[in-house]
Amino acid sequence: MRKRSFLILVPILLVAVVVAARQDERRGPQTLTPESVRQGSLLFRTAQGIGFIEAPLQATDVEISIRGLLADTLVSQRFSNPTEQWLEGVYVFPLPSGAAVHSMRLVIGERIIEGRIEEREAAKKTYAVAKREGRKASLVEQERPNIFTTAVANIGPGETVEVRIEYQQTLVFDQGDLELRFPMVVGPRFLPGQPAEILSGGAGWAFDTSEVPDASRISPPVALNVGTNLNPVTLEVILEAGFPLARLVSPYHAVQITRPDDRRHVIVLDGSVPADRDFVLRWAPEAGRSPRAAVFTEEYDGEYFVVAMIVPPAEEFAEAVRLPRETVFVIDTSGSMGGASIVQAREALLYALDQLAPEDFFNIIEFDSNFNVLYPGSRPAMPAAIDEAKAWVERLKAEGGTQMMSALLRALEDGGELTPLRQVIFITDGCVGNEEALFAAVERQLGRSRLFTVGIGSAPNGFFMERAAAFGRGTFTFIGAPSEVASKMRDLFSKLENPVLANIELGWPDPGAEVWPKRFPDLYAGEPIVVAARLGTIAGDLRLSGTKAYASWSADIPLKIGTERAGIHRLWARRKIAALMDDKSRGAPETTIREQVLEVALAHQLVSKYTSLVAVDVTPTRPDGEGLKTGAVPTNLPMGWRPETVFGAMPAGGTAGRLHLLIALVLLMSGVALRWMKGGSR
Repeated sequence: MRKRSFLILVPILLVAVVVAARQDERRGPQTLTPESVRQGSLLFRTAQGIGFIEAPLQATDVEISIRGLLADTLVSQRFSNPTEQWLEGVYVFPLPSGAAVHSMRLVIGERIIEGRIEEREAAKKTYAVAKREGRKASLVEQERPNIFTTAVANIGPGETVEVRIEYQQTLVFDQGDLELRFPMVVGPRFLPGQPAEILSGGAGWAFDTSEVPDASRISPPVALNVGTNLNPVTLEVILEAGFPLARLVSPYHAVQITRPDDRRHVIVLDGSVPADRDFVLRWAPEAGRSPRAAVFTEEYDGEYFVVAMIVPPAEEFAEAVRLPRETVFVIDTSGSMGGASIVQAREALLYALDQLAPEDFFNIIEFDSNFNVLYPGSRPAMPAAIDEAKAWVERLKAEGGTQMMSALLRALEDGGELTPLRQVIFITDGCVGNEEALFAAVERQLGRSRLFTVGIGSAPNGFFMERAAAFGRGTFTFIGAPSEVASKMRDLFSKLENPVLANIELGWPDPGAEVWPKRFPDLYAGEPIVVAARLGTIAGDLRLSGTKAYASWSADIPLKIGTERAGIHRLWARRKIAALMDDKSRGAPETTIREQVLEVALAHQLVSKYTSLVAVDVTPTRPDGEGLKTGAVPTNLPMGWRPETVFGAMPAGGTAGRLHLLIALVLLMSGVALRWMKGGSR
């Protein structure tokens, strides 16, 4: 009887293995392994879930126009269908976290269909109806402030459709340089939490989780055929700086630079490139030509909108004296930091240790799936301790997950006022999916500490790095290549030695001014204050005040109508939306935040968490009875990343992982059953 029961049990378990594997196959893998990726190919699952077909090719053209402090960008994405099937393509792509996305056009041959901003759920319904009825349609949704999704429905056999997206942004100004950064790839993120009960319906490789409920929407499939021109990008920048340039460089891509006249520089990528690392352009004015204030204005709907950049004169702070500080270094050693990233991170940390003085205190925390602390508490930066720390750093390797929360909370623990300044330097690629929870932790635990993020690698998560630094009242530094480590860390430490202005406040001539951000980080030498304001009047002075070396300081800056620029109102609205979402991270009720964001986004026609762009053709093109196949367009692995450290170190999951787990369970139960049978036969 027992033998018969065992013989029945094994087939049942094997059937369970196959059923579970097929269920996972229909849903998509929870985690990706290099073995499970179909290199160089993209397959679309059929509507019945049985079999696959080839997916459309995808290419991107980027045109950026820069005037002064502002950039207008047009991103054109082409989806072509080489198959005999009707297809729907879904593509996840990055944009700068401060981008004000406001326009989308769907181009089909000679036809141009204008998109419109709608409340997100309404836009999804509009798109779903058009897709079902066989009409061409496109939907642009924000998944994160720097991650967007484009869906294109009803691409016919042999057809090409183009989606054109426009956005505006302000540039970064630091240490006398202006910088444009155009992100090209969404790197795989660490997605903590348990499988979610309610699914978001994304086409990515990950399951939605309790901590990242939209994980499937921010995890596009990854092609691992490194070196091929997958997702090719062409890019052109027209730069009108407004002043003579001493330097103009593209540090990570080969470009051709021409100057058709005295006002403009034209920068073009040297051919199309794979979308596997961020494009960065930097330029600096000639000596003595650095802007001290730049004001851009727009009159919109009866009100004035202003974006202003203010750099306090350096001579005001020339007498600043270096203060002793306690510095806690946090270094990410997770799998995504493998390859070039961990090399850069170690070099950055070794350089930073050399900049400490004996009167300083320091400690180091490294984290992957867990975290380790060099010392129980911060120690004086004496030569013996520095040498011990360097030896510890040189042994660090990249592997495991990105459990950032526990390391961050440990770094913000303040054991006592050892020095006047307490600074946390966080070296990471920021590739996590639970950003809001981390922002809330920084807000809650910051105290007197200041958080400075150092972005490492070819495609760091700029949204996390920038916002974490903002919550931490610090700054963000991006290091994109090993050759930049020394110069970037030198610039960072020159700032850290002397915070020149704290407790900053702005006084506007209009008492009813609505200004974003409301709260400013400490100001360091060479850094500007960039604000956006809505005013009833522009006449008068803007008063900048704060605390300098423990004494009050203020200066008046004449405020007048500056360079007229269309779209300034959108940049103001984008900053207000960002501030509202920060309030959500601080615990404000989502229903209240949603209403406020909807009001701003609809009034200024912007894509946000709660609004989307949708464009729909009037005439159906897919014949009745023809099925529609859906799939996700894959992204590249960011340049320098190693698949085995990114995916191989993650917990087993997906079809392969579950299959192995179930087989192990079968074998285990078989062994138990056999022992039970032998015991019963005696």
